Amino acid sequence: MCKTVESPAAPTAIAVTTADCDLSYAELDRWSNRVARMLLALGVRPGAKIVIAETPRVEAVVSRLAIEKTGATPVPVTTESSVARADFGVTTKAGLDLVTDPSRWLVLDDRSTLVQYLTGSDAPLSEAELNLARKAS
Repeated sequence: MCKTVESPAAPTAIAVTTADCDLSYAELDRWSNRVARMLLALGVRPGAKIVIAETPRVEAVVSRLAIEKTGATPVPVTTESSVARADFGVTTKAGLDLVTDPSRWLVLDDRSTLVQYLTGSDAPLSEAELNLARKAS
C-alpha cells in the first residue's frame, strides 16, 4: 500500500512538467509523502473516496499519488453528486465553492496547509503510520 514512485530512469528524471514547473520522480515522491501525512491527519483511511477538485496539474498529480499512498481512492469530479459522495476532498481556494464540510477538505493553498506542508516530513510513510490509519477505519 505504501508506494514509492519508481522511475524507469534516474530519480532526477522528470515525472511531471508544466509551463512553470518540472517535478522529478524523487520530488514527486517526497511531495506526495507530505500530502499523504496531511490526509491521514485529516482522517483519511484506507478505502475512503477522495475527490480532487480545481487543482493545477502538478498539485493534482501529487495529490493523486498521496491519496493512493494512504490506501484511499481518488475520485474524479464529474458532477456535484461526485463531490457529495466523496468522503474527503483536495482542492485550492479556487474550488472552495465545492466545499460543503471544510473539516473534510484539504485546501492546498491555504496558509495553515502550506505551513503544515513545509514543516512536515517528506520521508516515506512508515508501516506504523499506515497501521494506525487501518485500525481507525
